[in-house]
Amino acid sequence: MSALGHPRLHLRLVDSTNARARDLALAGAPHGTLVTAAEQSAGRGRQGRRWSAPPGRALLMSVLIREPPRLIPLMAGVAVADVVGDAAALKWPNDVQVDGRKVAGILVEGRAQERWAVVGIGLNVAVRIEDLPEELHATATTMGLAQREVEPVLERLLTALERRLGDDESAALDAWRARDTLNGRDVAWNGGEGRAAGIDDNGRLLVERPDGTVAALDSGEVHLRAA
Repeated sequence: MSALGHPRLHLRLVDSTNARARDLALAGAPHGTLVTAAEQSAGRGRQGRRWSAPPGRALLMSVLIREPPRLIPLMAGVAVADVVGDAAALKWPNDVQVDGRKVAGILVEGRAQERWAVVGIGLNVAVRIEDLPEELHATATTMGLAQREVEPVLERLLTALERRLGDDESAALDAWRARDTLNGRDVAWNGGEGRAAGIDDNGRLLVERPDGTVAALDSGEVHLRAA
């Protein structure tokens, strides 16, 4: 049994598991504290987007990590990919995809000076694509499991996350690079465009610009450029 996930607060409906887990962190909750929900009213992804999921069909969780490793966002992504399976790929910074469609998103928040982080994960375990907002039908996917599998997937994910958080940085980087879906592909971001060239040892995305210079992106969003 994983050391993560204890104590656990499970809610039928919550605004955001990350928001609740952050409150618990500030109140002194111990390492491994887990918040899960059947449904979120204000679930958030990166860039402030809303995370949508039908009630009871997605894994919606946030876990508190005390003394988090430096590369915790990458480690969390690899852990989710481990559970999704061999077909899972990682799109920088932390989308998990299958066949180019998003199956999971990760949002890590915390206070570095206080040495804690909250790892929020939304994973489409038993989601039916037709139940998602229409604008997501072309970009989202699901593990395609039965609704009763949400809890077993949570157990596997906590075990995988604990294991990956114990990796040294070299192993974490190698594992992430092995699933990098952007490497060698043409991308664009708010500051320019170029060809993705993997990640550096700090987890930043490297992009070779058309003029030969290399940009190292440490935040933001990257899109694949149309052929």
